[in-house]
Amino acid sequence: MLEGILSISGQPGLYKLVTQAKNGIIVESLDTKKRMPVYSNAKVSALEDIAIFTSGEEVPLKDVFLKIFSVENKKETSVNKNSSNDEIKDYFEDILPEYDKDRVYVSDMKKVIAWYNTLLANGIITTEAAEKKADVAEASAEEAKVETEAKPKVAKAKAAPKTKPATNVKTE
Repeated sequence: MLEGILSISGQPGLYKLVTQAKNGIIVESLDTKKRMPVYSNAKVSALEDIAIFTSGEEVPLKDVFLKIFSVENKKETSVNKNSSNDEIKDYFEDILPEYDKDRVYVSDMKKVIAWYNTLLANGIITTEAAEKKADVAEASAEEAKVETEAKPKVAKAKAAPKTKPATNVKTE
């Protein structure tokens, strides 16, 4: 779902990877549909690599987007990036109650909301993507169950510690 979608530091909006050039990449803006080069010294982040800090494990951005998609009934968010900080915090807590309040800033929440609305407007977040995510989760849960039932765990024996031969030993 988020493959090839990029955020470029210093540039507004999201971009789609078009191709690689000899000294960088060529991207296309999701908002204006204009193409532009991005050189190797620019800070580029792939959305599929971004995760939100929580009290437990980090939650991938894709899962956050799908949660917003289901809560908002496949529509744009009820708050926008220009809403008050308290409204944005309350909204984000409804979407992801276990987010880390010390490490996730309001500016990050605003980006997530803006990115979600952009991806929805461009048809990247769809019902099919949400259903595919649910199917993958069910399949992986079934595979994990089958693997644990089929293979009993066997403890591995520890190898003896390696010793170095003495090099400074004099023989008489």
